[in-house]
Amino acid sequence: MSERLVIVGGVAGGATAAARARRLSEKAEITLLERGPYVSFANCGLPYYISGAITKHSKLLLQTPEGFDARYGVKVLVDTEAVEIDRGGKRVKVKGPEGESWIEYDKLILAQGGNPIMPPLQGADSSNVFKLWTVPDVDRIKAYLETAKPSSALVAGGGFIGLEMVEAFRERGLETTVVELMPRIMSTMDPEFGAMIAAKLEEKGVRVVTGLGLKAIHAGTAELSDGSLVDAGIVLLSIGVRPELALAKAAGLVIGASGGLEVDEELRTSDKDIYAAGDMVEIVHKVSGRKVRVPLAGPANRQGRIAASNALGMHMKYHGALGTSVFKAFDGVAASTGLSEKAARDAGFDVGVAVIYKDNHASYYPGGKEMALKIVYDRKSARLLGAQGFGGEGVEKRIDVLATALHGKMTLDDLAELDLSYAPPFSSANDPVNLVAFIGQNDLSGYSPLETAAALKAALAAAAAGGKPALVLDVRNTGEYEAGHVAGAVNIPLDELRYRLEEMPRNVRIHVHCRSGFRSHLALRILKENGYDDVVNVTGAYMAILAEGGFDLV
Repeated sequence: MSERLVIVGGVAGGATAAARARRLSEKAEITLLERGPYVSFANCGLPYYISGAITKHSKLLLQTPEGFDARYGVKVLVDTEAVEIDRGGKRVKVKGPEGESWIEYDKLILAQGGNPIMPPLQGADSSNVFKLWTVPDVDRIKAYLETAKPSSALVAGGGFIGLEMVEAFRERGLETTVVELMPRIMSTMDPEFGAMIAAKLEEKGVRVVTGLGLKAIHAGTAELSDGSLVDAGIVLLSIGVRPELALAKAAGLVIGASGGLEVDEELRTSDKDIYAAGDMVEIVHKVSGRKVRVPLAGPANRQGRIAASNALGMHMKYHGALGTSVFKAFDGVAASTGLSEKAARDAGFDVGVAVIYKDNHASYYPGGKEMALKIVYDRKSARLLGAQGFGGEGVEKRIDVLATALHGKMTLDDLAELDLSYAPPFSSANDPVNLVAFIGQNDLSGYSPLETAAALKAALAAAAAGGKPALVLDVRNTGEYEAGHVAGAVNIPLDELRYRLEEMPRNVRIHVHCRSGFRSHLALRILKENGYDDVVNVTGAYMAILAEGGFDLV
């Protein structure tokens, strides 16, 4: 008797599971249920269809029901919703074009993903208000843009989809505003990266509003929580996604503490015959060990593969995810992996941070683009905990290297020794990954102790309130200093420092910085070799100070 496998949900996890199941068994009876009209589509590509980067609608459709049947012998039912699971009878009630019916299963895989949060706002049901999650969503947006021809756009939400749509609207020539309730956009990254991304958007003509919510939508405008009005010929709501759990909850399956469906390391739910994959499940974070939700396409695909394998008798294990991600902000690239600085502190690690600003290839080779690269590490073990980057070409390469290092639980010493490819058009003899590891090593050894821009800001605030005195030593050239500096900072260019040591007091902590960190490292070593013990180097230097914000600058 053939195994009856029913999969609820297509797109990433479900479609992958169906294809994998067929490769494992020619005898299995596989049925795939999809609530929408398309079984497998490029949901990550939808914003690029709006922008015009993807020109053909057909490119969004990865597989059709007919294609699945022809290639895999999988029965696909689109426009068909699973409305009930009878666990005792091992059957699923479905509602489709021909009404309701029951489908029996031996094993069931849930891959229902999530749904965009649609807030109960005044005007949220207006004809110019959209969400972006499915192909019909993108079709409606495209049709509205081409018929109504709005001149302005407002995007509520500064996460991945929201910011990708900000770019899409701006590329179409719309005056575009992004509104984010949090203090910064891209809140999964540390604040300075949110600031860098915002600066890139503003450079391209986007208005960035943070710390305010959307209150109401009117004809042609949107009202923010402070009462101000923003032009909004078209509005996209992208404020978050909830896992689709109604079916699982009604069936009595256990929901985890993170809000996702609980699964074990074989992706089995609390019912031994029901597996789950994708955005709806909670998994283990590979660095923190905590249960989290990681709603990304890569993990969903890999989970679908493993869930199908185990549903058909294998015992593959899913060990969790790092949350590695990347997105394009016009000609900028933002990427991250593992834990942010904040997340690492929240997880209880003794956190160290190193930041570097470095060209993506040899500085003498033309066309170099500066990138910011930040690593987070455990000061006790020197183990890498996470990384973030922003810049142009090559950012994603470094983050992928660091994601691999995280998977291997590598330390700063390991990163410093990595043998990475080098030629002047692609990198430097010491890659930025090596260099940022050197900086971390110097910190942990005490050779060149580091502090973050945030720590400097806190130290200056404490000194102003009567606490421990602090002196900021700016070792940039005079012209750089005069163009902008921290109020009260002493300017002694690096090449003059050896001859002006008498100007440096010995009874205060010296916080030294340059533009990006290398000259201040040299300055710190000069001071330490001359008996100045209480010296710290501001990692990322003045670039990090600007990105951090909140300083009194002259």
